[in-house]
Amino acid sequence: MKKCLNEHSLASTGTTFMIVDCGGGTVDLTTRKLVGEDQLSEVTERIGDYCGSSFIDEAFLKHLGSIVGNSTIDKLRDNKIKSLQYIVQHFCRKVKFRFTGKDTDFQYELDVIETIKVLKKFVNSETKKLMEDNNWLITIDFEKIKSMFDPLIDRILKMIEIQLENCRDECSIMFLVGGFGQSEYLKNRIEEKFKDQVKTIVVSKDPIAAVVRGATLYGLSLSDRMKNMKINEQVKFIIKNRKLNYTYGIRVLKLSKKGDPPERVTSDGYIHKFHPIAKRGDVVEFDEEIRVNDLCPVNEFQESATFCIYFTKDDEAKYCDKMELLGTLKIYFTDRKPDRKVSFALSFGQMEILKATARNETNGQNYLATFEIKKER
Repeated sequence: MKKCLNEHSLASTGTTFMIVDCGGGTVDLTTRKLVGEDQLSEVTERIGDYCGSSFIDEAFLKHLGSIVGNSTIDKLRDNKIKSLQYIVQHFCRKVKFRFTGKDTDFQYELDVIETIKVLKKFVNSETKKLMEDNNWLITIDFEKIKSMFDPLIDRILKMIEIQLENCRDECSIMFLVGGFGQSEYLKNRIEEKFKDQVKTIVVSKDPIAAVVRGATLYGLSLSDRMKNMKINEQVKFIIKNRKLNYTYGIRVLKLSKKGDPPERVTSDGYIHKFHPIAKRGDVVEFDEEIRVNDLCPVNEFQESATFCIYFTKDDEAKYCDKMELLGTLKIYFTDRKPDRKVSFALSFGQMEILKATARNETNGQNYLATFEIKKER
């Protein structure tokens, strides 16, 4: 990335660029800005969708099943999985990485006898007769191949369009990485649609390795930062800030107001509501604390308090029962005094994972606080 930015005279503070990570299962987009030497700021919310290249493989097998029988594909999957994987790899070499969308004479010819002879054992008698009449050759034409790509690429184009709409600054360059990033047809479609909005669209020389190298460098930067923190040295982190993908908050008990759903109001006139702490779309610095103030224990003898932290993509959410529980924060009070004012803070670390702290706002004393992430079942 650095080399490419330099080649296009874009390696300067303020340059905005997009990374389209085209994997096998998912395609993920993020737009970043250079904000200093070796530091990146997140410009838009990261987005992704299940439209990676493995779904082209599935579309190929589905079409193959329409010719030789879906039961034949199922039998191969159950009994000869390596043979089935080989035929998918053959399709990838001959089609997925070669298809450009320009040559209308392009087609794929599968010689069953040479490529997957074992398939003959699993077809029924009717299909066997048809295949023998065709010398066990299967031909897939240009339009059918194109139809395997287009639904996925249309979704990728829509995500890029959303990213560009949400980006206030001009996007100077777009990087395609990941295995599907090698698809010339994908690159052609992106260039065709966004050539007037993005000046330069680049496929990494080694698009799969680019993802692995980036992850490795990121992990090493975390390790270096932790080591230097131990000796009190200030080290710049690669990611300067993040744009939150979710709204985070807690459940609080409030006096009910006119208009509140009566079925949610308790017998003594209270109602549980969602209190947002950090909102979706907010830009937060790495390890920046977002503090919640003026929390009061019920009485002077209360020894601990528990808060459930929820998250949601719904900007208008009011109640927690329709949200995901992120985890539970427990604060242990070491003092017993009336009128204690307590605050706690959430901070977002390297991977948008929360850390929590708590303190007495009257005397500044820090309380022991534990935050337990909800475990997936």
